[in-house]
Amino acid sequence: MGKASGRQHEWLWHLVFFAVLLWSAVSPKDRFTWFLEVLPALIGWVLVVTTRSRFPLTPLVFWFILAHMAILMVGGHYTYAEVPLFDWIRDQLHGARNNYDRLGHFAQGFVPALIAREILWRRSPLKHSKWLPWIVVAICLSISALYELFECGVALTTGESSDSFLGTQGDPWDTQSDMFLCLLGAASAVILLGRPHVRQLEALRNSSS
Repeated sequence: MGKASGRQHEWLWHLVFFAVLLWSAVSPKDRFTWFLEVLPALIGWVLVVTTRSRFPLTPLVFWFILAHMAILMVGGHYTYAEVPLFDWIRDQLHGARNNYDRLGHFAQGFVPALIAREILWRRSPLKHSKWLPWIVVAICLSISALYELFECGVALTTGESSDSFLGTQGDPWDTQSDMFLCLLGAASAVILLGRPHVRQLEALRNSSS
Protein backbone atom coordinates (compact mmCIF):
# COMPACT_ATOMS: atom_id res chain seq x y z
CA MET A 1 0.00 0.00 0.00
CA GLY A 2 1.48 3.35 -1.07
CA LYS A 3 1.77 6.28 1.30
CA ALA A 4 -0.96 8.31 -0.45
CA SER A 5 -3.31 5.34 -0.48
CA GLY A 6 -2.48 4.64 3.16
CA ARG A 7 -3.33 8.21 4.16
CA GLN A 8 -6.65 7.98 2.29
CA HIS A 9 -7.49 4.79 4.14
CA GLU A 10 -6.64 6.44 7.45
CA TRP A 11 -8.89 9.41 6.71
CA LEU A 12 -11.70 7.03 5.79
CA TRP A 13 -11.11 5.04 8.99
CA HIS A 14 -11.38 8.17 11.13
CA LEU A 15 -14.38 9.44 9.17
CA VAL A 16 -16.28 6.21 9.77
CA PHE A 17 -15.28 6.18 13.45
CA PHE A 18 -16.55 9.70 14.15
CA ALA A 19 -19.68 9.25 12.04
CA VAL A 20 -20.71 6.18 14.06
CA LEU A 21 -19.66 7.86 17.32
CA LEU A 22 -21.78 10.95 16.57
CA TRP A 23 -24.77 8.80 15.60
CA SER A 24 -24.47 6.72 18.76
CA ALA A 25 -24.27 9.81 20.96
CA VAL A 26 -27.56 11.27 19.70
CA SER A 27 -30.42 10.27 22.02
CA PRO A 28 -29.08 6.91 23.20
CA LYS A 29 -31.40 4.59 25.08
CA ASP A 30 -29.50 5.11 28.32
CA ARG A 31 -26.75 7.73 28.64
CA PHE A 32 -24.93 5.91 31.45
CA THR A 33 -24.84 2.69 29.42
CA TRP A 34 -23.72 4.61 26.34
CA PHE A 35 -20.76 6.05 28.21
CA LEU A 36 -19.66 2.69 29.62
CA GLU A 37 -19.95 0.92 26.27
CA VAL A 38 -18.32 3.65 24.17
CA LEU A 39 -15.46 4.35 26.59
CA PRO A 40 -13.33 1.38 25.36
CA ALA A 41 -13.79 2.58 21.77
CA LEU A 42 -12.62 6.09 22.71
CA ILE A 43 -9.61 4.67 24.55
CA GLY A 44 -8.87 2.49 21.52
CA TRP A 45 -9.03 5.49 19.20
CA VAL A 46 -6.57 7.42 21.35
CA LEU A 47 -4.17 4.45 21.38
CA VAL A 48 -4.39 3.99 17.62
CA VAL A 49 -3.73 7.70 16.98
CA THR A 50 -0.85 8.04 19.45
CA THR A 51 0.95 4.86 18.32
CA ARG A 52 0.24 5.00 14.58
CA SER A 53 3.54 6.63 13.58
CA ARG A 54 5.85 4.36 15.57
CA PHE A 55 3.78 1.17 15.45
CA PRO A 56 1.62 1.15 12.29
CA LEU A 57 -0.82 -1.73 12.23
CA THR A 58 -1.48 -4.11 9.39
CA PRO A 59 -4.61 -3.21 7.38
CA LEU A 60 -6.31 -6.38 8.65
CA VAL A 61 -5.97 -5.38 12.30
CA PHE A 62 -6.53 -1.68 11.60
CA TRP A 63 -9.98 -2.28 10.05
CA PHE A 64 -11.06 -5.01 12.44
CA ILE A 65 -10.40 -2.60 15.32
CA LEU A 66 -12.80 -0.15 13.67
CA ALA A 67 -15.40 -2.91 13.26
CA HIS A 68 -15.13 -3.74 16.96
CA MET A 69 -15.49 -0.07 17.86
CA ALA A 70 -18.64 0.13 15.76
CA ILE A 71 -20.09 -2.90 17.56
CA LEU A 72 -19.45 -1.17 20.89
CA MET A 73 -21.00 2.09 19.76
CA VAL A 74 -24.13 0.45 18.34
CA GLY A 75 -24.51 -1.48 21.61
CA GLY A 76 -24.06 1.74 23.54
CA HIS A 77 -26.75 3.54 21.54
CA TYR A 78 -29.48 0.92 21.85
CA THR A 79 -28.12 -1.11 24.82
CA TYR A 80 -27.02 -4.63 23.95
CA ALA A 81 -30.40 -6.14 24.80
CA GLU A 82 -32.40 -3.89 22.46
CA VAL A 83 -30.56 -3.62 19.12
CA PRO A 84 -33.45 -3.62 16.59
CA LEU A 85 -31.87 -5.91 13.97
CA PHE A 86 -31.24 -8.58 16.58
CA ASP A 87 -34.78 -8.14 17.93
CA TRP A 88 -35.96 -8.94 14.41
CA ILE A 89 -33.65 -11.98 14.19
CA ARG A 90 -34.95 -13.18 17.57
CA ASP A 91 -38.53 -12.85 16.42
CA GLN A 92 -37.87 -14.60 13.10
CA LEU A 93 -36.19 -17.51 14.85
CA HIS A 94 -38.72 -17.50 17.72
CA GLY A 95 -35.86 -17.02 20.18
CA ALA A 96 -36.01 -15.95 23.79
CA ARG A 97 -33.43 -13.15 23.84
CA ASN A 98 -31.67 -10.48 21.81
CA ASN A 99 -28.24 -11.95 21.00
CA TYR A 100 -26.36 -8.78 20.04
CA ASP A 101 -24.33 -9.13 23.22
CA ARG A 102 -23.19 -12.55 21.93
CA LEU A 103 -21.77 -10.83 18.86
CA GLY A 104 -20.06 -8.29 21.11
CA HIS A 105 -18.37 -10.92 23.22
CA PHE A 106 -17.32 -12.94 20.18
CA ALA A 107 -15.69 -9.75 18.87
CA GLN A 108 -14.13 -9.24 22.32
CA GLY A 109 -12.09 -12.36 21.60
CA PHE A 110 -11.70 -12.08 17.83
CA VAL A 111 -10.25 -8.58 17.53
CA PRO A 112 -7.99 -8.55 20.64
CA ALA A 113 -6.58 -11.88 19.41
CA LEU A 114 -5.42 -10.20 16.21
CA ILE A 115 -3.99 -7.26 18.15
CA ALA A 116 -2.16 -9.48 20.64
CA ARG A 117 -0.84 -11.69 17.85
CA GLU A 118 0.46 -8.68 15.94
CA ILE A 119 2.24 -7.21 18.96
CA LEU A 120 3.80 -10.52 19.99
CA TRP A 121 4.81 -11.39 16.41
CA ARG A 122 6.57 -8.04 16.00
CA ARG A 123 7.91 -7.37 19.48
CA SER A 124 8.70 -10.76 21.04
CA PRO A 125 10.71 -13.90 20.19
CA LEU A 126 7.46 -15.84 19.80
CA LYS A 127 7.05 -15.21 16.07
CA HIS A 128 7.67 -18.83 15.07
CA SER A 129 6.76 -20.42 18.38
CA LYS A 130 4.00 -23.00 18.66
CA TRP A 131 3.09 -21.31 21.94
CA LEU A 132 2.02 -18.09 20.20
CA PRO A 133 -1.63 -19.06 19.46
CA TRP A 134 -2.11 -20.44 22.97
CA ILE A 135 -0.71 -17.31 24.57
CA VAL A 136 -2.90 -15.12 22.34
CA VAL A 137 -6.04 -17.02 23.38
CA ALA A 138 -5.01 -16.86 27.05
CA ILE A 139 -4.57 -13.08 26.78
CA CYS A 140 -8.07 -12.73 25.33
CA LEU A 141 -9.60 -14.86 28.07
CA SER A 142 -7.80 -12.71 30.64
CA ILE A 143 -9.27 -9.59 29.07
CA SER A 144 -12.73 -11.18 29.12
CA ALA A 145 -12.39 -12.14 32.77
CA LEU A 146 -11.28 -8.61 33.70
CA TYR A 147 -14.23 -7.16 31.80
CA GLU A 148 -16.65 -9.43 33.65
CA LEU A 149 -15.11 -8.29 36.95
CA PHE A 150 -15.51 -4.69 35.78
CA GLU A 151 -19.19 -5.37 35.04
CA CYS A 152 -19.57 -6.89 38.50
CA GLY A 153 -17.98 -3.81 40.06
CA VAL A 154 -20.31 -1.50 38.14
CA ALA A 155 -23.32 -3.56 39.25
CA LEU A 156 -22.29 -3.47 42.90
CA THR A 157 -21.57 0.26 42.76
CA THR A 158 -24.56 1.53 40.82
CA GLY A 159 -27.29 -1.03 41.53
CA GLU A 160 -30.29 -1.04 39.19
CA SER A 161 -28.82 1.64 36.92
CA SER A 162 -26.34 -0.97 35.68
CA ASP A 163 -29.01 -3.35 34.35
CA SER A 164 -28.79 -2.08 30.77
CA PHE A 165 -25.00 -2.29 30.87
CA LEU A 166 -24.97 -5.87 32.14
CA GLY A 167 -27.58 -7.01 29.62
CA THR A 168 -27.98 -10.47 31.16
CA GLN A 169 -31.64 -10.66 30.03
CA GLY A 170 -32.39 -13.06 32.88
CA ASP A 171 -29.72 -15.59 31.85
CA PRO A 172 -28.02 -17.00 34.99
CA TRP A 173 -25.15 -18.31 32.82
CA ASP A 174 -24.57 -15.02 31.01
CA THR A 175 -21.05 -14.52 32.38
CA GLN A 176 -19.96 -18.04 31.41
CA SER A 177 -21.52 -17.66 27.96
CA ASP A 178 -19.73 -14.35 27.45
CA MET A 179 -16.34 -15.85 28.25
CA PHE A 180 -16.99 -18.92 26.10
CA LEU A 181 -17.87 -16.70 23.14
CA CYS A 182 -14.68 -14.73 23.72
CA LEU A 183 -12.79 -18.03 23.59
CA LEU A 184 -14.52 -18.95 20.31
CA GLY A 185 -13.74 -15.52 18.87
CA ALA A 186 -10.06 -15.67 19.78
CA ALA A 187 -9.65 -19.22 18.46
CA SER A 188 -11.50 -18.32 15.24
CA ALA A 189 -9.23 -15.34 14.60
CA VAL A 190 -6.08 -17.40 15.11
CA ILE A 191 -7.29 -20.28 12.94
CA LEU A 192 -9.06 -18.43 10.13
CA LEU A 193 -6.88 -15.35 9.73
CA GLY A 194 -3.48 -16.68 10.76
CA ARG A 195 -2.03 -16.97 7.26
CA PRO A 196 -3.36 -13.73 5.74
CA HIS A 197 -2.26 -11.93 8.89
CA VAL A 198 1.28 -13.29 8.56
CA ARG A 199 1.39 -12.20 4.91
CA GLN A 200 0.47 -8.66 5.91
CA LEU A 201 2.99 -8.71 8.75
CA GLU A 202 5.73 -9.79 6.34
CA ALA A 203 4.73 -7.09 3.87
CA LEU A 204 4.75 -4.45 6.61
CA ARG A 205 8.20 -5.57 7.77
CA ASN A 206 9.57 -5.47 4.22
CA SER A 207 8.12 -2.02 3.55
CA SER A 208 9.65 -0.57 6.71
CA SER A 209 13.09 -2.14 6.24
